[in-house]
Formats: sequence, C-alpha cells, structure tokens
Amino acid sequence: MKPVKKAQTQTSLFFSFESTLNHKHPLFILANQINWSLFEQSFENLYCKNNGRPAKRIRLMVGLLILKHLRNISDESVVEQWSENIYYQYFCGETSFVCSAPCEPSELVHFQKRIGEAGIELILKESIRVNGRDKDDDHVNIDTTVQEKNITFRTDAKLHKKIIHKCRQIADK
Repeated sequence: MKPVKKAQTQTSLFFSFESTLNHKHPLFILANQINWSLFEQSFENLYCKNNGRPAKRIRLMVGLLILKHLRNISDESVVEQWSENIYYQYFCGETSFVCSAPCEPSELVHFQKRIGEAGIELILKESIRVNGRDKDDDHVNIDTTVQEKNITFRTDAKLHKKIIHKCRQIADK
C-alpha cells in the first residue's frame, strides 16, 4: 500500500529541528538541497493504492539509503544510528526527535528491490545534481593507491617452488 504522509503538526511549543539544529551541518545543508518530491513522484506508482499494510515514507527510505552509502555502513547500523542521531532524522524528513527505530533493516533491502536499478540510478543522478560541477573542474583526480596491483609477495612456499624449479633446470643442463 502507498506510504501514508505524516501530518506536519507541531509536537512541542519550543522545540523543532529547524530551530534547534546547526544550519551549517553538512547533513542539514544536504537535506535542504535534495529534491525529495522527485523521489516521491517517481516511486509512488510502485505501491498499491488500497491493498496491504501502509509502507514507510519514501523520503525516509531514500534518506536511509543515501545515509548508508554516505557513511559506508550496513543496513543494521544505519537503522540503529538513525534512532540516535537527530541529523539523520532531520535528513529523512522528521520534524522532531523519534526515539524508536524507523524500520527493520530488511525493509531497506525490500525497498531497493522495489525501486530497482532505475530507482538507484535516479538517486545517483540527484546526488550528482546536488554535488554539481564547479566551473574550474575540467579534470578528475583519481587515487589509485587503493586499487589492487598485480604483485605477489615472497612466501616460503613460493621460494621452495622456485628453488626446486632452478634445481631441475640445473639438472637438465
């Protein structure tokens, strides 16, 4: 069933994320740069209108996927950290603190299967649009120090094989 939109009610007279959080925090800035309605419009047709349990909000699920890849953490970790981090919650569309987990970690896997490769590509396109290109960036720097190299290191077994091979060559002469 389609996700139910959360009512935007004020739960506290003196506390809201907008007024409390640091507006210079990277997640706060990023949350306000992403076009969340793009994802909601693109993914809402993947849900049945009147059958089944209401799904989690699309912004929440997309936000969790983005946070997972930004922080390079597992589904379990992003769900656990979401309930502890108010910037994660703001990024995913909450207006006040929620102390419970947003979903089960397996729901992220189901959501990824639901949106498919095209949905993941849409998220990537939006991240490219948000990060943009500076006019001065005509080249790309690539750090290749982490790429695997075709190097083998000496071990006792390799040295033994090499010695045996050389001895056979000498014997054949």
